[in-house]
Amino acid sequence: MQETTNKASRRGFFLTASAASAAVAAVSLIKSPAPAAVVEVLKPAPANGGGYVLSEHVKQYYKTTLV
Repeated sequence: MQETTNKASRRGFFLTASAASAAVAAVSLIKSPAPAAVVEVLKPAPANGGGYVLSEHVKQYYKTTLV
């Protein structure tokens, strides 16, 4: 009898833990606000060619290539 009680107790624990985890995940998805859209405004291309711009993205790349 002790063997079946332990198994049932463990099963109940894991069932309750998984149900609680699912509930917490569902609530966090419902309550979390939608991520804000990040829009970078691009400058118009120059009329006479060229167009290289030292943007923040390029500066970050240059920092990663330093030895």
